Amino acid sequence: MTVSTDDRVQARSDLAWAISAGGIGVVGFATLLLFAWYFAATLFLIFAGMLLGVALNAMTNMLGRAIKLPHALRLTIVCLVLAGLLSGAVFLGGSTIAQQAKVLSDTIKSQLVNVKAFLDRNGVDTSYFDLGNAATASSGTAPSATPGAAATHNLPSPSAIASSGGAIVSQTFKLLLGTVSAVGNFFIVLFLGLTFSAQPSVYRSGLLFLTPARHRARATVIVDRIGETLERWLIAQIITMAAVFLVTWIGLTLIGIQSSFILGIQAGLLAFIPTVGALLAGLIVVLASLASGWVAALSALVLFLGVHALESYVLTPIIQRQALDIPPATLFAFQILLGVVFGIWGLALALPLMAIAKVMIDYFKAEEIAPDIAPA
Repeated sequence: MTVSTDDRVQARSDLAWAISAGGIGVVGFATLLLFAWYFAATLFLIFAGMLLGVALNAMTNMLGRAIKLPHALRLTIVCLVLAGLLSGAVFLGGSTIAQQAKVLSDTIKSQLVNVKAFLDRNGVDTSYFDLGNAATASSGTAPSATPGAAATHNLPSPSAIASSGGAIVSQTFKLLLGTVSAVGNFFIVLFLGLTFSAQPSVYRSGLLFLTPARHRARATVIVDRIGETLERWLIAQIITMAAVFLVTWIGLTLIGIQSSFILGIQAGLLAFIPTVGALLAGLIVVLASLASGWVAALSALVLFLGVHALESYVLTPIIQRQALDIPPATLFAFQILLGVVFGIWGLALALPLMAIAKVMIDYFKAEEIAPDIAPA
């Protein structure tokens, strides 16, 4: 069977087009990965703003079930209530929070130094710790001044003064830049969350408009399922964080631990990060309790185990059983991976990212199974 010249030319052109399209796709995907790698912090910041918008929209929809008002008015009520709660907490306990935070910081630093000294006495190498070096250096032997010596001998040289001044200025600028960056990130997340929650339908329509027309129906189903899943999970997570905060605060107060309120706040905030957050919160609580004695530390440990059991075996199965169903080992491995690669952002946002991936995988799996079931 002979093949005409036109067919050969057509086949070659089709092969060349397929190779070109594949190469462009590979280069485009690599470029996208490189962009995500270099701008991961910015992308995580935008994603955090989207999560805040989803949470505000979820609370607005919950309010809409009880009060039939326009979306904008309901969102305003939700924002005013949240702002009032935050302002009231700061106004009523701002000085207490600041005082307890300072006491907690000093206590944890001293306990870490004590733990390092205990490990050194028992032959454990702690050379990788930097704790206590400054105190050792400051309390070390210094050349004593002779009473009859001239006072000018103890004055630092101009170069030493200049270098010390430069170090102070450098540290001050670092502190200011860090503060400005943290405050700026907070307001960026807040602004994005408010704008996303103010007009969710506009951003949903814009996202669907970017997808090709033939895949728009699938994209609509996936986007709606992702939004519903994140809304359920965020509401359940807020309830869980509030419960962990209250139980930890009341329990540490009954035990007699100082800084119980700020410890409850950090335990509630760290409850947003599954598994890893609970371990960090428990470690901080036990270290802070060591200053009150071993009995208080053991009591705090028992309280932490009780709170962890309450969160893992009561709150999560009851509140979040309809939100997410991800195996713990898979979630923990994904958290460690993103935490190592992207730092605190990856660790904190690993669960919602995995929830999005799970919704998409479940949808495509159900779509593949459906044609096989239909003939049967």
